[in-house]
Amino acid sequence: MNEPEINETAGPVSGFWSAVVHVLTTLVDMIYTRLELLFLDLQEGSERLLSLLIWSMTGLLAAAMTLFLGALSLIFIFWDTHRVLVALLLTGSFAALAITAALVVGAKVRARHAMFAATLAEFSKDRQHFKVVP
Repeated sequence: MNEPEINETAGPVSGFWSAVVHVLTTLVDMIYTRLELLFLDLQEGSERLLSLLIWSMTGLLAAAMTLFLGALSLIFIFWDTHRVLVALLLTGSFAALAITAALVVGAKVRARHAMFAATLAEFSKDRQHFKVVP
């Protein structure tokens, strides 16, 4: 009625399987950590982008209204003397501002923020750690 106990921890084969399980567990933990870091980077990037978009639109709307009302005010001030000259100067100024803004936006798009920098750094460390030295 008493069954003999089998000692599974004894012997080189069970030690080998124990080491394999340990290595696989460590590998799964590493992959999980890297994926967690990747998703954190993705979440931070999307939140940053949304905040940047909202504030950019708010700033653009306020700037446009300010420029429009300022231009109208100047045209009304010079209505009797130089209204056409003032209107042309304001149009030229707005065109120069639009060109400058387009150039700045183009430069910022080309020099974009490096997303996933922390994740890539961790993957690089992992690759260096597991690199086989001849």
